[in-house]
Amino acid sequence: MTLSDALFTPFSFLAAALYLASAGMVLLSILQLNVLARPRLAVLTPACIALTLHAGLIIGQYTANEGMAYDFFNMLSLVFLVIGALFVSSAFNKPIESLAIIVFPFSAAVVLSNLGNTGLIEQEQGFGWEIQSHILLSVLAYSLLTVAAFQAVMLSFQEKQLHNRHPTHFIRSLPPLQIMEGLLFQTVGLGVFLLTFSLATGFIFLEDIFAQHLVHKTALSISAWVIFSTLLWGRGHFGWRGQTAIKWTYSGYFLLLLAYFGSKFVLQLVLQQS
Repeated sequence: MTLSDALFTPFSFLAAALYLASAGMVLLSILQLNVLARPRLAVLTPACIALTLHAGLIIGQYTANEGMAYDFFNMLSLVFLVIGALFVSSAFNKPIESLAIIVFPFSAAVVLSNLGNTGLIEQEQGFGWEIQSHILLSVLAYSLLTVAAFQAVMLSFQEKQLHNRHPTHFIRSLPPLQIMEGLLFQTVGLGVFLLTFSLATGFIFLEDIFAQHLVHKTALSISAWVIFSTLLWGRGHFGWRGQTAIKWTYSGYFLLLLAYFGSKFVLQLVLQQS
């Protein structure tokens, strides 16, 4: 059974509205200085409902195609579902709910960009469990390292504001700098762990990982892995932190962004190819 247009469209709008409501709760708290009695619960409750609806949309598309749909917008939707789930699970344990104002507007935009994508999507070939496991590992790794990139952006703003000694209400609402930095390295570490398995399964299961249509993805992904691994090594051996860690995170993520979505964007949206 597939999710019909009659349900897909309202579910998409409702999920987007709830994502924005979660971000709005943070904005309300910032502008009116903690008027909410339980701000974390107010932020995470609509987010959890939005994630449930978002997951239903992904499952509906999966059912319609009898497997993963690998077009640009479906993969982007899956990435932001994973990002949202990672964020919410972390926010229950760490005081990072204020970051919802950054994460969830993007989630809402991605959900709405997938409107009308309920039918069958033409794909060149079906994939066995081996390739699907490789793709899933890749999506999970990319999602985690996207979260790390978000964290690096916020850490940069936070550090500069604190050095200027005139932090805004939003910066003051963020977790302490030490917690933000520790969370960044935890996320990068787990992302690199999954990226390692993603690359390994690619070498094992893909017939020719350096084929013409894959060579750029492979080279960029390996380069990103080297950069993120070097960052973790530098953190352990030289205590890298602050702007040094932020710049390495930006560099690694930029390469990963090109590897995962650069060619897909050009082929599907610029050249109009599936």
